[in-house]
Amino acid sequence: MHIGMLADMYQPYVSGVTHMVSLLKHRLESLGQEVFLFTFGALSYRDQEPNIIRSPGITIGRDGLSLGLNLTRKALTTLKSMDIVHVHHPFVSGRLALRHCRPRGIPIVFSNHTRYDIYARLYARPLPASLIDRLFSNYLRRLYCSCDLVIVPSPAAMQLVERLSPTCRRQMIPNGIDLKPFLGVRDPIRREKLGFGTEDVVLVYVGRLAREKNIQFLIEAFAYASRRAKRARLLIVGSGPLRKSLEVRLARLGVSDKVHFAGFVPYSQVPLYLACADAFVTASVTEVHALTVMEAMACGLPVLGIKSPGVGDAVTNGVTGLLSPADLRLFGGTMRRLSEDDEQRRLLGEQARQASRAFSIESTADAVLECYRRLLAEPRRKPRDR
Repeated sequence: MHIGMLADMYQPYVSGVTHMVSLLKHRLESLGQEVFLFTFGALSYRDQEPNIIRSPGITIGRDGLSLGLNLTRKALTTLKSMDIVHVHHPFVSGRLALRHCRPRGIPIVFSNHTRYDIYARLYARPLPASLIDRLFSNYLRRLYCSCDLVIVPSPAAMQLVERLSPTCRRQMIPNGIDLKPFLGVRDPIRREKLGFGTEDVVLVYVGRLAREKNIQFLIEAFAYASRRAKRARLLIVGSGPLRKSLEVRLARLGVSDKVHFAGFVPYSQVPLYLACADAFVTASVTEVHALTVMEAMACGLPVLGIKSPGVGDAVTNGVTGLLSPADLRLFGGTMRRLSEDDEQRRLLGEQARQASRAFSIESTADAVLECYRRLLAEPRRKPRDR
């Protein structure tokens, strides 16, 4: 089977979506499928994977993010020869798939990876929120209806898709991770290298330092919790535009000495940082099924998050972690109690490790491949004007 994946951005840019796409591509190839990935920019980047087809794009910032609008003639020729296409970003990639694949009857699958509505409200200012919601809802509704199948990773994401397009064809397939690097870490990062002691309780966050991750809320909650939980420490793994402002805020709160910024860490080392910690913390409410949460669970860490779609679908409150309302004092209070209760962390962590086995990339890829085969076995849709 020739599978075409379309992504607005890909490596060297690092995100949960790009990593999930890479894992899925690699697993499908190991099952004997030929997978081509169409993306933009970073033309000089040396890909470690076969069949990465890049078209020109504009590089933005220093983290490898590139954006483009159109595929090259060579890329389009290859795209039109695919048996099926799988779209991983809705706007550029979705538009290109509908324009070039739909008229040829090539089945189109779309994976809804992100809370696009929340991202839009954060980054499409100063447009009025009502206008932003209407524009994005209308676009996504048309995209869902035009695809042959919409894949969603969690019950909350399914509800979002159903609300916008109750008649579109959809299926829930959880995101998957490669469990092996996380299940048995032998040599975690030593705490003393991070400025922490053996008696400290290390809370770790892994992700971008950006507005959509609600990272400002997280450090405010940590400052509140650490006033009473004297052993609590915070390890922040990742980079992003808010790094400097977070450091300034921590200094003003008087807790800089309790926080360590690890900066950008190669993905292969992420398990080493997770394994040196006692619990995973996140305040993000923009996830649909966060890979970092599942990776932390596989390392045996209980997860503290906000009761919201995505994180709430991965974490069972009181079983694999704790979920709190999006209230600073309530969230901070829960963080304090988790930091002080060693036995609760141990029990939740053991249960989190067991629950993480349901999130293997092998299961995810098998389910996605079955969807492809089912669509290809059906009569092809009649070509339709875009």
